[in-house]
Amino acid sequence: MTGRIKIENLSFGFTTQDPIFSHISFNLDPGEVFCLLGPNGSGKSTLLKCIAQLLSSPTGRVLLDSENLGQLPSGKIAKLLGFVPQSLVSAFPFTVADIVVMGRASRIGMTASPSKTDQHHSRAAMEKLGIAHLAQRPCNRLSGGEWQMVLIARALTQSPRVLLLDEPTSHLDLGNQIKILEIVDSLSKEGMTIIMASHFPDHAFLSAHKMGILKNKSLQGVGAPDRVLTQALLEETYGTPIRVFSIGDGVDRKICVPLLKNAAPHLPKPTKDNEWKN
Repeated sequence: MTGRIKIENLSFGFTTQDPIFSHISFNLDPGEVFCLLGPNGSGKSTLLKCIAQLLSSPTGRVLLDSENLGQLPSGKIAKLLGFVPQSLVSAFPFTVADIVVMGRASRIGMTASPSKTDQHHSRAAMEKLGIAHLAQRPCNRLSGGEWQMVLIARALTQSPRVLLLDEPTSHLDLGNQIKILEIVDSLSKEGMTIIMASHFPDHAFLSAHKMGILKNKSLQGVGAPDRVLTQALLEETYGTPIRVFSIGDGVDRKICVPLLKNAAPHLPKPTKDNEWKN
């Protein structure tokens, strides 16, 4: 599987005088996960739509395995990129199987029905995400976590090289958040390149090889989460007291701990190495 993606100098705004973001650049190798963080309204969803060519950037380009996506027809882009939006509601009670096979739309003719190959890809995606048992359930009878899995399965039926996830764990409980992150980890290990927008800095520590914070119309703190995701950067981004601790004892990763402002003075200060102490 290929999937080397290069974002070069992307900018976007609904008016030229007031861009939402400018000069966004980063690179990902096949199988890498990029976690896009940032406060509400910073433009994370807009950036993902620009990468997917759903919005047209007046500057820059997106290269996927050296192909400029901006010069490709929409049908070919749909075969290369899988996009899972932040929120999507079906107006009709389609079954899960119907929803998932719709991901093959770019490979099915206008008047054709899904072929055996299309059905095979659909079943394989549902099995990979553990939702095959839901195939005949109407989509309006799913939990939030189940629905999110269905949308990811729909994207995977395209056999994309790159998967774009716009806040895939929003509105999900902790257990379902972890299920989604485990899917991200599994797909990454299989070689799929993933760009995931999130509101949770811990997701970068858990799942990402690289990250960046979109704020003040630019992408800041680009790099490995353990190196760039610091207490100072998080507090500046979100405007609230935050501690970053390293946890050992079999966990062996950093965690982000937000604090109530009036409680912060009464809490122990972090150790010299910002390590968790019992």
